Amino acid sequence: MAEEDSKAAVEGSLKAVQEMVESYIWRDNSNGYGPVDLTVPLTTETPVIDFAQLISSSSAMDDPQQLHKLRSALSQWRCFQVVNHGIEDSFLDEVRKLSREFFHLPMVEKQKYARPLDGIEGYGTDMVLFENQPLDWTDRLYLLVSPKDEQKLKFWPENPGSFRNMLYDYSARLRQIEEQLLKSIARSLSVPDDCFLNQFGERQTMYARFNYYPPCPRPDLVLGLKPHADGSGITILLQDKEVEGLQLLKENQWFRVPIIPHALIVNIGDQLEIMSNGILKSPVHRALTNSERERNTLAMFCSPDTAKDIEPVEELVDDERPRLYKKVRNYPETYFHYYQQGKRPIDAVRI
Repeated sequence: MAEEDSKAAVEGSLKAVQEMVESYIWRDNSNGYGPVDLTVPLTTETPVIDFAQLISSSSAMDDPQQLHKLRSALSQWRCFQVVNHGIEDSFLDEVRKLSREFFHLPMVEKQKYARPLDGIEGYGTDMVLFENQPLDWTDRLYLLVSPKDEQKLKFWPENPGSFRNMLYDYSARLRQIEEQLLKSIARSLSVPDDCFLNQFGERQTMYARFNYYPPCPRPDLVLGLKPHADGSGITILLQDKEVEGLQLLKENQWFRVPIIPHALIVNIGDQLEIMSNGILKSPVHRALTNSERERNTLAMFCSPDTAKDIEPVEELVDDERPRLYKKVRNYPETYFHYYQQGKRPIDAVRI
């Protein structure tokens, strides 16, 4: 009898796991249930940009080699890893440490910062907007960092005690990097330095998304984050220092992005694709799960002021390359509606 009880308990546990995983299984729109391809190659080609060299020159002509390398990275991979960016390794390790400590707090503590049902900020999971929407195997803490007067500090953890100060410091330092990157990207396209910054405006937005991916019993069927491109202007990602998971879609093939422990990954978002009139493309990417180890990342989404119109830069529109996108205001509103359906939001603003 004891053996039968034990067998029943095991079967019950397996059934419970199956039911739990069911709502997270990634369903390819054309093929029904689609296993996650874990055999994709590891690319060592992900471009690496030395930030100090990139910004060391005061004009585009002083260092054309670095600008050419940047333009090539954006054209081929639509993202790059930044090294020598000026943020100390020890500080980045502290960012990772505090993020991990928050997600390891008791649930009753994390729920103090829970996302409301009708909002996007706070701790929890993403909103479920549609029937049969596959869930991402992740907890996240999503916070508006700027404009500062729009921060909702009720969602900012007070535990760990130095979490808030860390985020203030980190975001301020990234803002300086972002500004220089936008100028360099403009130079690489031979347009005025400030043409993208002007569209971002004085009240540009920055969101922080802390991601926690717990071990998953079925990494062959479940994704940490569904395939998507970002709705930002640019995104700056701090990867987990040890556990891989980020993959990029290039020429209809998924590539694993290698870890460079203290590099920052920068990728183009939809809004910079619009501003560049499609010369720059926002890359489709996803995050895998791991059956044995958790993974922690921090994405900072840098975007234009939602009250400002964005549109293709005048210098990038001509007879050979006509205007490809409409004038848009508050693109994130469009973005989240389509994102949860697994669709490309940017298709809604194409001409």
